[in-house]
Amino acid sequence: MTAEIPLSLPLRERKKLRTRQTLVTTALERFGAHGFDGVTLDGLCDAAEVSKRTFFRYFDSKEDVAMAPTQDLWTAFLDVLDTAPEDGPGARPLLAVLADRLAGAIARMPADGWPERALASRRLAAHTPSMDAHGLAFCDRTTRAALLVLDRRYALDGPGALRARLALDMLVSAFHQALEAWVAQPAGHTAEDLTRRLRAVAAELPHAVTATATPRP
Repeated sequence: MTAEIPLSLPLRERKKLRTRQTLVTTALERFGAHGFDGVTLDGLCDAAEVSKRTFFRYFDSKEDVAMAPTQDLWTAFLDVLDTAPEDGPGARPLLAVLADRLAGAIARMPADGWPERALASRRLAAHTPSMDAHGLAFCDRTTRAALLVLDRRYALDGPGALRARLALDMLVSAFHQALEAWVAQPAGHTAEDLTRRLRAVAAELPHAVTATATPRP
């Protein structure tokens, strides 16, 4: 599950990325074999052949390293949201812009390792409550950072900040629905298939907003 590191990067950066990848891969393998609570930080560092001091250069906790695959995706989302060129000068639905940027972030993930790591991470999170709590905190930080990017790049109509926050919350919800379905499928765990599921769920968001509810007799 080790992703290829671009040779174009400086040697120092390649070494740092290799160390980080080793920590993520080793952590997910050991968590999968022994359970999250069955692996100590000391044991993880020994298995990865790094010191605890080195571990804390890259991650804040066991939860942090266990959730690295999806956290890397959302970090890439912020970068894509901030740097992607616009399709044109005209206005577009905000939800469509956000879905496109998240799809662009998925496309940036390494095809030769990220899907496997993301799958292992999400399966682990399904029965590790502390990972869910960690994920909520990370999601809040990411959403706040995305709001700053949206405010800088776009003129939003109406109560823009509120609508932007609601749109981001809907995007996160759509991603989680797509991710759950992707994890549950028996095979075909590719980044392309996750993107397909994300777009299918995102397409339902406008219908969810306008859906009606008729009382049953």
